[in-house]
Amino acid sequence: MQERHSESNDKSMMALAHILGLLTGFIGPLVLYVATQEPEVKRHARLALNWQISLLIYLLVSFVLVFLLIGIILIPIVLLMDLVFCIMAAVKANEGVAWKYPLTIQLIKD
Repeated sequence: MQERHSESNDKSMMALAHILGLLTGFIGPLVLYVATQEPEVKRHARLALNWQISLLIYLLVSFVLVFLLIGIILIPIVLLMDLVFCIMAAVKANEGVAWKYPLTIQLIKD
């Protein structure tokens, strides 16, 4: 019985890593990555952290491109991708699957 509770708690923490990314940017997944000792939770926090850092880079490039008017279109697209990707990753994490974000730069590795 205790094992099932622990597994359910781990899935909640894995999903939380992705939701925290949506709500706090890279700060939430970073705190979870540093604070946890559970390998699967750490893996999900790393996936969310890499995506949030990549997202920050994409947003910075989009802001620079605002001067060329391309950024005006890119900023909402990038923000929508963040919303969709974080929700998809959280749903998959709740199922126990480590979903890899598309377009992610792998800055933090195992």
